[in-house]
Order: sequence, then C-alpha cells, then structure tokens
Amino acid sequence: MNRVLLACCAAAAVVMAACSDNNASAPASDLAVSMASAFSSTPAGFSQLSSSFSTTGDEGPFMPSFDHGRGGPPGRGLGPGFGLGFMGGGLDGAFMGDGLHAFRDNSNNCAFSATTGLTCTDTTRDGLIVHSVAKFTTTNGTVEPKIDTATNSVSTSVTVSGTSTRRDGDKSVVNEASAQTVTGLAKGSTQRTVNGTSAGTENTTGTSDQGAFTAARTTGDTITGVVIPVATPANPRAYPTAGRVVRAMSATVTIAGQSPTTNSRKEVITYDGSATAKVVITENGTTQNCTLPLPRGRLTCS
Repeated sequence: MNRVLLACCAAAAVVMAACSDNNASAPASDLAVSMASAFSSTPAGFSQLSSSFSTTGDEGPFMPSFDHGRGGPPGRGLGPGFGLGFMGGGLDGAFMGDGLHAFRDNSNNCAFSATTGLTCTDTTRDGLIVHSVAKFTTTNGTVEPKIDTATNSVSTSVTVSGTSTRRDGDKSVVNEASAQTVTGLAKGSTQRTVNGTSAGTENTTGTSDQGAFTAARTTGDTITGVVIPVATPANPRAYPTAGRVVRAMSATVTIAGQSPTTNSRKEVITYDGSATAKVVITENGTTQNCTLPLPRGRLTCS
C-alpha cells in the first residue's frame, strides 16, 4: 500500500553489494527486502470473500521480486510498514464508516432453497471457482431468497479455489474460505453486529534468474462482536463502537538451494466506543502500539 524510502535505499544497497560480491547470501538479502510487497495486497480471489480486508486490494498472486526485470524498480510495491497504513489493500470500508456490504448477490448462477439459502457458483477472470451460500433470515427465522426490509441477519459462507497461471508459466494454487454473520439488519434496528472469519493460502511455483522457487502466502482474519451503528443524517459515517478485528499475513519464499525467507505481520484493532481505535501491529517479532482516529484518520504508531 505504501512505499518505504528507507527500505528502497536498503534494496539499492543490497543490489550494489550483490554486484560487487557474488556470494550466495546476497540474493537472499535482496529477497528479504522485496518480500515486504507480500503485505501490500490480498491473495488472488480474496476480494470474493467476506472479511475485513479491502476488496480493492486483490491484485493477483504475490510474486517476489528477484531482480529488476521481473519485479520492477527497487522498492516497488513495498508493504505498509509501521504507521503507514493497513496491510492487504487496507481496512474494508465497513470498519471505517463506509457502511456494510453484507452480501454481493450479483451472480446469475444461483439456486434458492428454503433450507440452505441462496447458493451461487461463478468463475473469476483468473479462472478461480467461487462457491457461496447465503442465508437471509427474518426475525422469526424465515429464510428468504433475497434481502428485504424484513431481513434481520445475513450469514455467508464462501470458498475460492483454483490455479492461476501467469504468462511466464508461473502457477499459483489458491484455496480460500470465509464465514460471516451480520445481525441487526431489520427495519428499525439502530446497530449491526458483525462476526466472522476468513483464511486463505496461495502457493506459487516458478522460475527466476536465481533458479526455481516456491512462494507461499497465508492470509486471514477474525472479526469478533464488531458493532456498527446505523448511519443517520447526523452521523452519516457511523464507525464501529465495540468489538475486535485480528488480521494476519505471512509469506515464505524459497529459492532452490537456499534457505527460506519469511515475513509475517499481525494487526489487532480494538473498538472501545471512543472516536479512536486502538491498533497493535506486530511485524517479524517487533510490536508497536498505534491509534486510528475514526472514521478515516491516519494510522500513527509510537
């Protein structure tokens, strides 16, 4: 999501060192810097899930930058870093005062059952298969074929799977799933409550100038008791007033003949009813305490 000047300079320094000293450790160090880009977007197809990750962050499979030719200029796409924003394309708008998006029912390949709800199956432009089940339930427990003013809760279950192939032949196997429930949707409700989980893996195999490689990225979150008031003319950007969101990403890249390189990041966001959310970020074992003014302030860390 953001570029870190210090990391860019470090990347350039490592590249210069690699040119002057052709030893086995130089490529691994260069890779360690470029792997920060693993946090800048969500895995391919993740935007089809229900999660706290921004749907605008789905930019396809993570591809580590082994050299300038394949990965672009040094520092391109580096991750957010402390105090510079949230990972995975950002925090979804529902958690920033933009309102809820309980279910995207824009599919033409759906079937309704009064027992299971609305089941849909689609194929993304990357060839990934999306299977979703949504139950729209009234306050008296009736399952509906679509959302209306009587709907009080929406429960969704989504899976995304398949293989994405790049033009250079590198392949990424994607397996993802989410489950989310939103309650308090009935007419007259003053607040919504969101609970859910998501998890996904993206395993890529390919070749580079440094040899064959594998890249594994894992992404997921847990949303617990997040309460979002209904927007009103007096409060059009209603933000969460209670609950917690835990988000995590990790990436491991292994070049044939070298030791694996791993980056990991965790974000814990706590809403306590005030106009400032508490955020704790742990990246590669280092933790910082941050604050986020709501609805759309700038994340700052101490």
